[in-house]
Amino acid sequence: MDKPYDRRSLRRSWPRAFSGFILACLLTAGCAVGPDFRKPDDPAVKAYTKEALPDQTAMAPVAGGEAQRLVMQKEIASQWWTLFQSRALDDLINQAFVNNPSLAAAQAALRQAEENRRAAFGTLLPAVDASAAASRQQVTGASSGQSGVKIDPFNLYNASVAVSYTLDIFGGSRRELEALQSQIDYQRFVLEGTYLSLSSNIVTTVVREASVREQIRATQEILALQQRQLGTVERQFQLGAVSLADVLAQRSQLAQTQAGLPPLEKELTQTRHQLAILTGRFPSEAAMPKFDLLSLSLPRELPVSLPSDLVKQRPDIRAAEALLHAASAQVGVATADLYPRITLSANYGSQANKTGDLFTGPAALWSLGGQLLQPVFHGGSLNAKRRAAIAAYDQAGAQYRATVLQAFGNVADTLKALETDAQTLAAQAVAADAAGESLEMSEKQFKAGAVSYLTLLIAQRQYQQTLITLAQAQAQRYADTAALFQALGGGWWNRDQGAGQEANHAKE
Repeated sequence: MDKPYDRRSLRRSWPRAFSGFILACLLTAGCAVGPDFRKPDDPAVKAYTKEALPDQTAMAPVAGGEAQRLVMQKEIASQWWTLFQSRALDDLINQAFVNNPSLAAAQAALRQAEENRRAAFGTLLPAVDASAAASRQQVTGASSGQSGVKIDPFNLYNASVAVSYTLDIFGGSRRELEALQSQIDYQRFVLEGTYLSLSSNIVTTVVREASVREQIRATQEILALQQRQLGTVERQFQLGAVSLADVLAQRSQLAQTQAGLPPLEKELTQTRHQLAILTGRFPSEAAMPKFDLLSLSLPRELPVSLPSDLVKQRPDIRAAEALLHAASAQVGVATADLYPRITLSANYGSQANKTGDLFTGPAALWSLGGQLLQPVFHGGSLNAKRRAAIAAYDQAGAQYRATVLQAFGNVADTLKALETDAQTLAAQAVAADAAGESLEMSEKQFKAGAVSYLTLLIAQRQYQQTLITLAQAQAQRYADTAALFQALGGGWWNRDQGAGQEANHAKE
């Protein structure tokens, strides 16, 4: 005779079994296979350029001609654009931080990476599922070897809790989690790079607008001058002092200068449209401030980071490092796939014909189990995937080194540009003054009949060209300054609350 059902025995045995199951899960977390990531060594260089940098740049007596001093190891302000001392520029950048869609896309990509990691973290814990079902059944006696027995329809109710856990003995899940964390780091630095690119693009676009406005002003000044000279030549023609060819030449020169004005106006309009787009607004709806070179101040002191610090500051380098870390973790994932996988499972439930009997002693069901999966033969695919992961890691390492080299090249180019463009502006300012004096003297001599009209025409063309080139050289000083801040990483590490603080301030 079978023993009667012992309900208390079940109550004692199930908790012990379940506790043992959980303990097994906690104790079987082994080491993670695959390489442990090690941050690449800093470049063993002590300078950005082969030649020593000057203490300060050349200066010129025009807007944007101030001398700039390079200060080594000086901290870079997180809102470096405020050094140009333009409230309108500050407002544009704050608006862009709130409205720019590229920035919003980078923020969403970061949130996606964070949620993907949270989702993957659940694989490190036991999965618990609860289920309940109810059915009405009709069976025949044949199922129990009694074909002549009629069984009435009956109800069947069941409720259960299932627990399963795949042991991360060789660390495949943890390596996957490590890779996902690296993706978060990557997206975070992509976001920082987007902030930096956006602010730099706005500054350089504002500088371009100021440059074009100065070129338009210079062209209009030249047009007024040539118009007066045309009147002088026409009067002299009437007096017989010059030929008709001289009059026609002056008219041609005036027409050529006028023809240069519409392209400048088109460039100005397109530049302002670009500013509107950068701030996340439609060109037709944006009330944009006007910028000229006099509305911007050239920073007198420029910070220069140590070469050993550049790899910590540039968002693109940090993003490349994060991708290298992710590739290293994927080697561990592929390696773990070569080893056995153990899955433990446990079920506890109840089954009865009446809902009131579901949780009584005789209705209880439970089970414990385990499964071992050992890869035996997969046609070499698992080893090939591991070799592919190693190749991907090598590729990421090469891309990281290329990014570092390019970053150092950016800084070196910018530092050299600061020096040479300052010298260019100083020389151009002297050339503009000389061309202006030459034109003034040629005008006086032409009126006195001391020189030919050809001499006056040459002086006009030289003066026109030097004014346009001077405006371009002035703007280049501002653009070089913005380029240096961008090349050095933009100072994002000096923000207290990470990426997006400026946007929060703008919203407030």
